[in-house]
Amino acid sequence: MKWAPDKCKTGDMIRIPIGQFYHIGIFVSEDEVIQFGLPPIPENIMPNEQIAVVATDIDVFSCGKIVEVAKLDFKEKLRRYKPQKTVELARSRIGETGYNIIHNNCEHFAYECVFGVSYCSQEDELRQKWRKYQSDNQD
Repeated sequence: MKWAPDKCKTGDMIRIPIGQFYHIGIFVSEDEVIQFGLPPIPENIMPNEQIAVVATDIDVFSCGKIVEVAKLDFKEKLRRYKPQKTVELARSRIGETGYNIIHNNCEHFAYECVFGVSYCSQEDELRQKWRKYQSDNQD
């Protein structure tokens, strides 16, 4: 999967950069982006147990940053749910809690809505870095 600035369409997975990480959500319309928690900027920080799946408009989601859209490859397009099902799944989870920055975050949520599988590329990258660190530092 690649990411690029583009016009968002209903059911698209979208993201914005927040420091070294990304905040990811599901685009429904300019008036509705469904995401697991608000973008983690200082004014939105709250305890994990209060973070929930919410719907906001694109301006709240983007925080003034450029929105990137997931560009699915051929196999990903075959695996993904239809956009309307993606939106239905995302809407059905509004109010859900259980946020965990490593194991249940905004990217896990978006992947589940688009592909039906909980996955986080950012988690995978951290695990790979940790494994490399461990192997580089074995005596």
